[in-house]
Amino acid sequence: MDPFLPVPPVHYGGIERVIYDIACRYSSMGHRVTLVAGPNSKSPDRLVTFGKNGNGSARLDYSLIEEVNAVLRQEIGGHDVLHNFGRLAFLLPVAWNRIRKIQTYMRRVRSRNVQLLNSIGVRNLTYTAVSNAIAKTGARGGGDWRTVYNCAPVERFTFASIVDASAPLVFLGRLERCKGAHNAIRAAKLSGRNLVIAGNVSSLPEEREYFHSELEPEFDAGQIRYIGEVDDTQKNALLGQAAALLLPVQWEEPFPVVLPEAFACGTPVLAFPGGGIPEGIIQGKTGFISTSPEEMARDVARLGELSRAECRAAAVREFSDHVIASRYLAIYSETH
Repeated sequence: MDPFLPVPPVHYGGIERVIYDIACRYSSMGHRVTLVAGPNSKSPDRLVTFGKNGNGSARLDYSLIEEVNAVLRQEIGGHDVLHNFGRLAFLLPVAWNRIRKIQTYMRRVRSRNVQLLNSIGVRNLTYTAVSNAIAKTGARGGGDWRTVYNCAPVERFTFASIVDASAPLVFLGRLERCKGAHNAIRAAKLSGRNLVIAGNVSSLPEEREYFHSELEPEFDAGQIRYIGEVDDTQKNALLGQAAALLLPVQWEEPFPVVLPEAFACGTPVLAFPGGGIPEGIIQGKTGFISTSPEEMARDVARLGELSRAECRAAAVREFSDHVIASRYLAIYSETH
């Protein structure tokens, strides 16, 4: 994984959380796992660290590739599979190695990069994406593509079969415009329900301006409450006590980890149809898809039609760490 956040993260970090959960599941199943990640990471088995924690960049960092290459030269001989959740360029030094390779995308794919790697004759590689929507953005570059959704360690979340009639709505995520916290506030106000907002404020100047000018003035001690970042224990309590999680995104959201986490608590999800989100929601059973704050507010009034038991069942059936780890294992076991 890219080294910018530790695996697992203390607060924000969806990809890093999934990697850790899958690694722990493999270890519990008797597999040997070497985790290659940034400083301050933890592994259920072996750990190799590289790079530095801090703000990452979309620009290609050749020093990171050199560090990863050095690690792979030393480690790859003792392993059966190389599963890369980091940037595609990490695979360049081993493109022709016979080891089974999996490249997982949790963001929109630059198909040109995939096309370039395929053009040099990369061997024994399968691409996976965390939603069909993301897989479609990569398939244009060629290669073998599969969809494997993000997971949550369901047994670590407390199922709440019922919540109080006055239970709040919850928004949990990065406080950037594309995540739609302003839409959540609008929907909550229209519905007359309380809203608790949790998440980190971006370091990008334009996103900090968005937070201070559009979100912060809405916060009060009553209907709209901001509680900052939350850790796993706080998240479990927050989602379990919520009437619904709101995901009114304004971008092609790949597949947010908080969706299966909410379901694990029995909490339904109300969302806008960006990216892979609709793939995770059973309309009218585990949530509602809407296209505006006004429509979302009307859906809040219909929460009684949804089943918290079905939300939990969906988390267990489709998105548990055991299920997702097993789906990756099936891909690892294929022969090319």
